[in-house]
Amino acid sequence: MTNNLNVHLSKIPKRLWETIDGIGFAPGRSCVFLLLGFLLFPYSGGAQDDNTPLTRILFVFDASNSMNARWQSDTRISIARRLLKESLDELKGRENLELALRVYGHQVPIIKGHQDCEDTKLEVSFRPGNVPLIQSTIDKITPQGTTPIARSLELAADDFPPCDNCRNIIILITDGIEACDGDPCAVSRALQQKGVVLKPFVIGVGLDEDFMDTFNCVGSYFDATNEESFRNILDIVISQALNNTTLQVNLLDDFGKPLESNVTVNFFDIFSEKLAYGFVHTLNHRGNPDTLTLDPLLSYRMEVHTIPPIALDTVRIEPGRHNIVAIDAGQGQLEVKVSGRQGGDARVILRGHLSPHTLHVQQVNQKEKVLTGIYDLEVLTLPRTMIPEVEVRQNETTTVQIPEPGVFNLSLGSPGYGSISQVKGSKLVWVSNISSEDGNQKYVLQPGDYKLTYRSKNSKEVIYTIEREFSIRSGSATNLKL
Repeated sequence: MTNNLNVHLSKIPKRLWETIDGIGFAPGRSCVFLLLGFLLFPYSGGAQDDNTPLTRILFVFDASNSMNARWQSDTRISIARRLLKESLDELKGRENLELALRVYGHQVPIIKGHQDCEDTKLEVSFRPGNVPLIQSTIDKITPQGTTPIARSLELAADDFPPCDNCRNIIILITDGIEACDGDPCAVSRALQQKGVVLKPFVIGVGLDEDFMDTFNCVGSYFDATNEESFRNILDIVISQALNNTTLQVNLLDDFGKPLESNVTVNFFDIFSEKLAYGFVHTLNHRGNPDTLTLDPLLSYRMEVHTIPPIALDTVRIEPGRHNIVAIDAGQGQLEVKVSGRQGGDARVILRGHLSPHTLHVQQVNQKEKVLTGIYDLEVLTLPRTMIPEVEVRQNETTTVQIPEPGVFNLSLGSPGYGSISQVKGSKLVWVSNISSEDGNQKYVLQPGDYKLTYRSKNSKEVIYTIEREFSIRSGSATNLKL
């Protein structure tokens, strides 16, 4: 798919895109519509899945007493009823879609200041083809009670029957803020921690800044200045709930070209920290990064499992577009070579230059793709071989050759205690302790001069300590018998 390819928009009404740019964010004065969509994503093992999930939308409808107030051409409840019913008409017959309706504030009136903060009820449960039932139920509702937003959201999370392959979405329509002791923000955080991702859209008319601030911890605010803008915003939210969008991950080489590939890429939901999508990055038959489908209602953290790994802490998907996310991932190959059979099992520790942190461990005589840059290598030979400032360049293989080791065969008359040290001028550098249990021992050592210090277990005085110097040559065996 080419870079300028857009996601299929045929399912999204054209009039929505014509009015998006006209939706303002300026505060108004009288009415608020808060729409909260949150989704549960069971990981399916890949970015693309032919097993299309069932989308379930739960409408949580405000029928509190304040919905009787006038707004624009009619009362708030009348306008909300009419526009929601019109949006529901467009959902009739949609495949892989089920709807439900929860209402609050419609059962118990406020009398002498007393309010029932448990006044919330699932009026229509999830099942196919229930749009007419939801529409008729909305028509029968009489606003009279209070606004228990937090309690309604808390109970709404349990309105979805268990499902292994479902997208669970809540759309809450309300004209006011929390009127009980509940905390919608706390409920939001709790739902996120459980893996239920709360993605809010606040659509309001007549909100001052203090009022808007109460929703900052819950989501984003849109200003519905009139009935038409509310209609369009509602349709846009429903369209986002129903339609995934596309994403292309460009792994850029050092020349700025999206040619790096064949590494695992994972997308984690920022709020729940759960894995949402995982795939092996691929260049398609045209040489372009392949396209995956993501839900735009989540914010993601992207991890690319190069060596060392790289990440983007926040990836937000713009609905209705073909999104492109680019990250620098230039790579070359690194190989540490050693001749002979004796050194083939050594490991190489990869660190950033002058950094103490281990980035990767690879085996000698094997090529690994790593990010371009300068590294310090530590080869786990005896003694350890330190190789500083190794540069890896784009599309090149950096080869580091280390000497072939030799073999030191030690034969002891009786087991004992001691160590092997390397002679470096006037200094002795400890290399390894010898085994205190075995009489015959074998050590694979790098070429150089060494000293053995040994005392038998049966000898109880230091004067019986024995010292012997020996040399190791590449590919050769050195024998020492005591």
